[in-house]
Amino acid sequence: MPRFHPPLTTSREEFLKDGTDQLFREAIYALALSVEKLLSCRSVFARILHLTPSQFAVLMGVASQQGGRGVTIKDLAAHLAMAPTHVTTEIGRLETKGLLSKRSNEADRRSILVTLTSKGEKEVERISPVVRDVNDILFQNIGVKSLINAHVVANKIVRNSADARSHARKAAANMARKAAQKKPKRQTGGSPG
Repeated sequence: MPRFHPPLTTSREEFLKDGTDQLFREAIYALALSVEKLLSCRSVFARILHLTPSQFAVLMGVASQQGGRGVTIKDLAAHLAMAPTHVTTEIGRLETKGLLSKRSNEADRRSILVTLTSKGEKEVERISPVVRDVNDILFQNIGVKSLINAHVVANKIVRNSADARSHARKAAANMARKAAQKKPKRQTGGSPG
């Protein structure tokens, strides 16, 4: 029986080795698995603080971005690569928990500044040793050059993802339309014979 060879999943010649895309496939699987593992760790950190993973990301994002004056929702959303409306919702929930506070932005009255409360600072201080230990384990045997390369690649994938998702949606719609056209039409009414 002949062996099945799946079609290539990339046409980029530089990603093909010996005429196959096996290296590319393995890299994609490893990237997806690594993101899954990172998100799994984030979920554990969030549970320790009785937060959702999104709330944890927002809390830590504010901690790292607030500086001496606070961070705007727009800047925080850009930093976290989250929709501003989602960030606004999570900020409201964290404010209700007493972890964040909002105040008017004196430099731009149209926006607000978000900062950690003293309770928020204590929670960030409480979780930071766990985050640090886990990160040290996750990134052992990874040098700074590899980290920088991974950061560059990840950012490029994020930037390319909007166009890729748009293309995938159009392809899915076209395939669904073609499948619907191939279905035989059912006869209605009347009895056979």
